Amino acid sequence: MFQQVDCVRHDGFMDKQPKYRQVADALRREIDSGVYESGTRLPSESDLSARFAASRNTVRSGLSLLVGEGLISSSQGLGYEVRRHEVFELNASRFEDLSFPQSGDAYSTDVTNAGRRPHQTFRVEMTTTPEYIANRLKVAAGSRAVLRFCHRFVDDVPWSTQATHYPEWLVEKGPRLTEPGDIAEGTTRYLAGLGIEQIGYADEIAARMPTPEEARLLEMGPGVPVLIWTRTGYSQEAPVRCTITTFRGDLNRMNYEIGDLSARSENEAQ
Repeated sequence: MFQQVDCVRHDGFMDKQPKYRQVADALRREIDSGVYESGTRLPSESDLSARFAASRNTVRSGLSLLVGEGLISSSQGLGYEVRRHEVFELNASRFEDLSFPQSGDAYSTDVTNAGRRPHQTFRVEMTTTPEYIANRLKVAAGSRAVLRFCHRFVDDVPWSTQATHYPEWLVEKGPRLTEPGDIAEGTTRYLAGLGIEQIGYADEIAARMPTPEEARLLEMGPGVPVLIWTRTGYSQEAPVRCTITTFRGDLNRMNYEIGDLSARSENEAQ
């Protein structure tokens, strides 16, 4: 049986924290220690009120803190559930690197190789280039470009959105970029087959809270940030695309491998 919240700290002094914070702290510790595992429901507000000798409003305030931290989610009529955190790890050094074997595009290959199930939907449109994209592609702001937008899932859970902008001059050389569906071999390999090989990338990584549209597409609750990965791809002559990938911050981790890693053991390799 659970005990009531202990209001005495380890140093013997009374805990001055508000009761709702004590409730949140106790539940957070239990989630971290595995008492409540990923995907399980917490006891009802009524049960928690009895356990902590607190009003339902106090318990609700404590639970709201955990919702804001992204630890739990709430559904009307269904109570509170510990969020699932089955993290997918992306090796950004190898992503789209054609020297590594791929059976399709980089996303599908990486997810499949991790023993998980990929799924994505596409939207393709001609659009005008916003200034921040135009600066990276070295074209005039407002010039025409193709936007290929992917909504990606791992095991049917929203994983990321990806918006890739290709300048109009490149579309003339690679008309399949305007196809509405997937390019089976991946756009990087498709362009390389046309002699437009991407030989370098510049990456920018930032974190922020999601926009309402991002939260909707990625099915994110309050308190969960997004990771924004902007990659500009270069051929020998010019930048050929700018890709902005928006990840759920609670379900993704990126790593890079740079330099000679021969001193790393096999167990450390990702």
